[in-house]
Amino acid sequence: MQDMKEISTIKEAKQWLKPYQKKNLKIGFVPTMGALHEGHLRLIRQSENENDITVCSIFVNPIQFNNPDDLAKYPRNISLDARLLTGNGCDMLFCPGLEEMYPEGKTENVDLEFGLLDKVMEGKFRPGHFKGVVIVVKKLLDIINPTNAYFGKKDFQQLMVITRMKKELGLKANIIDCETVREDDGLAMSSRNLRLTIGERQVARRIFEVLCKVREKGTKTPVWELREWAIKKIQEDSRFRVEYFEIADRETLVPLENWGQASQAVALTAVFLGDVRLIDNVELFL
Repeated sequence: MQDMKEISTIKEAKQWLKPYQKKNLKIGFVPTMGALHEGHLRLIRQSENENDITVCSIFVNPIQFNNPDDLAKYPRNISLDARLLTGNGCDMLFCPGLEEMYPEGKTENVDLEFGLLDKVMEGKFRPGHFKGVVIVVKKLLDIINPTNAYFGKKDFQQLMVITRMKKELGLKANIIDCETVREDDGLAMSSRNLRLTIGERQVARRIFEVLCKVREKGTKTPVWELREWAIKKIQEDSRFRVEYFEIADRETLVPLENWGQASQAVALTAVFLGDVRLIDNVELFL
């Protein structure tokens, strides 16, 4: 296996990839913001299995953070991330600086209509978040020009937005959705988990436990009643504060009022545990 190439400029990244593209080899791409964990590495390994080469990007994208404090606290450890990637089959790490991605602070706007996809839940509580996500993902896909790009289902709404962007813009890359990777107790793996205190980490599994119970109750319980029960159940421990809990159509993410409105549904939530905001979801069986 070749040594992983670390690249920080767009020009060099394109030059390095050109020979593979000329040979029509399959390029897998995993975009990240670093602070890598097993969830990211699972994507890397899946890409390695399904492509000729695998590229990972690390770029903490400031324009998708609506909270400056959240951006400042985002964990960064490039040297550790690089070691993890090297040991898991990554061939190229693209790690650009802010000026490289947004010269003179200029961003290339991607003006698309997403319906309610980018306006509910994360879109409602994090204004501008998805605009920043779409801009950076579009730019990264243009730079890497991958055959397959891998995204985890933990960020389910983001996955739906990116899938819609691909369709609307006619992008070539296949968007591959990958199951959420969880800790042994069920907590969805996230870079933010590093910010939990020991006590908070011990109770964080409650979020997934309630989501699983919602899936179990399913259509036997009215949607509104199930939503209210879930919020109350999570907040029985005063360390939790539910920002939203929605049961929505899987494709459009329009919140449901009754089960007959969708053929596939998903339960999604954002919860503050202390001052750490955690998101999770489960797909429901109708």
